[in-house]
Amino acid sequence: MRHTAGAWRGVFVRKVPAMIAAAPTQKEPPFLSTHLLLLALATAACAPAVPSVLPAPSVPQYFSSPDPAVSALPFSEAVQVGDLLFLSGQIGNVPGTLDLVPGGVAAESRQVMENIRAILERHGSSLDQVVKCTVFLADMQDWPAFNAIYRTYFAGHFPARSALGANGLARGARVEVECIAAVPGRSQ
Repeated sequence: MRHTAGAWRGVFVRKVPAMIAAAPTQKEPPFLSTHLLLLALATAACAPAVPSVLPAPSVPQYFSSPDPAVSALPFSEAVQVGDLLFLSGQIGNVPGTLDLVPGGVAAESRQVMENIRAILERHGSSLDQVVKCTVFLADMQDWPAFNAIYRTYFAGHFPARSALGANGLARGARVEVECIAAVPGRSQ
């Protein structure tokens, strides 16, 4: 078990007064009680202060899509809690419509990532701040084609990622991606 200075401070605050109170009945030398008291006070003075008030929990902020074709659907495009932004799953629809881009999984994958980029930027984040993605593929055979597009959107690092095959994505999509990103300097 790892103890911090604050934890030791708690031990002294709880146990030392009991030890001092019990000391005279145990027939210990009288200076022992004084030394224990000084030791407890010195330790408590050196320990970092424990905040008396914990920070207030963040209140979720819900963001609707400005896109009229999507805004009527029963979900938020993103929700921010503290400095994290949670994006709803994105499919490869043409912005302003619910129609998928033509061209198969590669074209849809590219449009998915562009849709994600637009939402992130609209809410103060970017692809560089993405920490986790979940990928849904209608056919796991499309995995190499999706990966070829996906890797071009992340420079220098890749977010943590889960992927799974899904039967029946929205609007007949071949791919859907949801992600979580940091929002620097905008925590509530």
